[in-house]
Amino acid sequence: MTFPLAKKVCIVGAGPSGLVAAKSLLHDVPRGTFEVTIFEAKNRIGGIWPSDRNDTDGLVHPLMAANQSKHTVQFSDLAWPADSPEIPRAWHIGQYLRRYFNRYCTNVNLHLGFKVESAQPVTIGALDHNGSSQLSGWRIQARSSEGEVKEETFDFLIVASGYFSKPAIPEFRHEKPDTNVPMIHSSQFSDLQRLFDKKSPLGGKILVVGGQMSGVEIASTIAIQLSSAMHSPSANTSQAAVNNPRGYAVCHLIQKPLWILPSYISPKPDEHAPRFLPLDLVSFNLSRRPQPLTNTQGHISEDLARDFHRKYQTSLGTDQSEFCPKLTITASDTTNPPLIAISDYYLDLVRSGLITVCSGKLEALSGSQAIISPSGEHIDDIAAVVFATGFEAWPSLSFLAPLVLEVLSVRPSDLYNTVALGFHGTYHPEIPNLGFVGFYRGPYWGIMEMQARFLSSLWASGGPSSPRLPQSLKDALNNDTSLDRTIRLRSDSRSSQFPMGDYVWLMEQFASALGINRQPMHRISSLSSDHDDMDILTPARYPSKSLSEVQQAEVSESLRQTRTVVLAGISSAKFVARAVFRSLLGEWKVERDIRSRSPNYPAGYFTGTAKFLLRQGTREGHEVEFDALIQDGYPSLEYLYVEEGVFKAENGLEFPANRRYVWRYNEKTDKLSIWHIRANDRERLTVENLFHEIEFTIAQDSRGSPGWAGRGSHLCGCDFYKSYYLFNFKAVNLVHWKWMHVVKGPKKDYTLDAKFIR
Repeated sequence: MTFPLAKKVCIVGAGPSGLVAAKSLLHDVPRGTFEVTIFEAKNRIGGIWPSDRNDTDGLVHPLMAANQSKHTVQFSDLAWPADSPEIPRAWHIGQYLRRYFNRYCTNVNLHLGFKVESAQPVTIGALDHNGSSQLSGWRIQARSSEGEVKEETFDFLIVASGYFSKPAIPEFRHEKPDTNVPMIHSSQFSDLQRLFDKKSPLGGKILVVGGQMSGVEIASTIAIQLSSAMHSPSANTSQAAVNNPRGYAVCHLIQKPLWILPSYISPKPDEHAPRFLPLDLVSFNLSRRPQPLTNTQGHISEDLARDFHRKYQTSLGTDQSEFCPKLTITASDTTNPPLIAISDYYLDLVRSGLITVCSGKLEALSGSQAIISPSGEHIDDIAAVVFATGFEAWPSLSFLAPLVLEVLSVRPSDLYNTVALGFHGTYHPEIPNLGFVGFYRGPYWGIMEMQARFLSSLWASGGPSSPRLPQSLKDALNNDTSLDRTIRLRSDSRSSQFPMGDYVWLMEQFASALGINRQPMHRISSLSSDHDDMDILTPARYPSKSLSEVQQAEVSESLRQTRTVVLAGISSAKFVARAVFRSLLGEWKVERDIRSRSPNYPAGYFTGTAKFLLRQGTREGHEVEFDALIQDGYPSLEYLYVEEGVFKAENGLEFPANRRYVWRYNEKTDKLSIWHIRANDRERLTVENLFHEIEFTIAQDSRGSPGWAGRGSHLCGCDFYKSYYLFNFKAVNLVHWKWMHVVKGPKKDYTLDAKFIR
């Protein structure tokens, strides 16, 4: 339905920020206030998020895991399906956005496949820095891939195209170009086979340039693909297949050490049996923040830097020196603003040697040799270069008129994307009918929704100078200093990694300005009285003031899901199996005492090593379950367990001994299981059948030290195996663990008691 008095709004981009902007304009203010049109350059909605598991037409691989849980990657009034993964894959997010569009945005005039080429202000007189009041609208011109041009005039314009438009490649000398050394941006990487375009050399170093989020992520991805190619049955390695995978190494070039946090951490990391929750649920805990809230983003003082470093080290239980000297956060580092990245396997991939960390900046590439500054170090035998160096923002804004770009202080050389915007990245007071949603680094979805609500309320009220503007919004605008602060950050050597990274503070700032009351969540305490309350902030805590019955149901379901998972995480063994599985990667020293009560099985002592070798999940042994997991989009990784050493029998004999298993983690059921390997498999890589699943409980070891205990059982012929475990953590990392078999049967009666240490 068209409303004759409705103001016309153009939104550029149909990703999450564009869709939530459209929804807010249509549903968060009186119906008929706005008529909304979206121009989207792609032929689908979703922006960078793929529409399904086969959609590779974007900057994000469909199977890439989000770095936050579904409780944060959501909008307030649309809950995720209850059985969806806690950490969604990229294509899950695309599906969520499709549901969101169908629920709230069907009244939008949507033009897919149209790229906005020009947005010219419609003015009365000349537009200048003192004449913003003369702006009356925007003349938008968009062109399809087939050349069709659409032109239309709008009252308001929202930029929701993000800044992921042009990959940023750092300047370096390129001498003696070697066409056999591919160079790509991390957003273009999918697998090793495509990286080398079927011209795979026989080995060499894959150089990953970039020491923040995407650099850690892509270095891990490549290392896991190499590990999978080395340790999987050939039928399961098609995507990562390269010639001679053992001849490759990942070299990750960083400029300074950074904290690498896993996707699940503990709310109380000093416990011997720590509980685990998604990182964002622990981080966005209002009960952990001193009141009143203060802004911890932007300029980072030395005291604030030390506080951040202390929190990260406490969460990890280490300064990272045990993984790699070049990743060690020293005392002198703690006065500098910290850098963080999120990865489940990066640190142990470094410790195991699959990733080598190098320090410095890429100065030149000469043939297959990289020259690093300031050390002058040479890295030889470069097989490929992957730049994980972010994106340039200005191409996303190039359709705006030059004078508008000048007012916004857009600079192509500014890789920090600090566009001059007020009220937390939403608008510039000199161009009040131009708005921005999601145009900043670290776009938590709750902030996008709040930005959209701010613009809807501001424009529906008549603008910043309107007498109809709510008092709370008027006060917030009068007290706003974020525009000046944003510009100052460009030259601030102590700027935070994410200038708008204080999610909790920002959500409360927007809520106060918009008069939104935070929904109670009934603070969640664990069964242990010494556990912190968990007052988790999610978008559903800040619903619209005028909810429909359908929206209220979605808000309630989102809050129920978050409460359920938090309560399970802090009062049970939920996610412990995941934490154990993640931390097993790499090599362990094994000592095993074998006590036999039967002459059919030798007694003695074994010493050696156990390697947990990460690989792509295999189908054998659980075909139906595996296919269902893949269909539902759950990640599939497993370990090939290889144990080698020397057995010394009580009778004096000494001989080599080895064992092989496969360890699997099922994210959907939160179960860890161990599987036998086929005896007739020459390479001993293929699963035959289930050994047992591990059930976790809190227990005491023989010295009274608490840890996570586990048990499992298995009937093999007439012999019954009982297995017992004790896993001891330091924060998120396993430091040692025990595994005992008690075997009884007609011909077997023995106990294997093993301990594993790094």
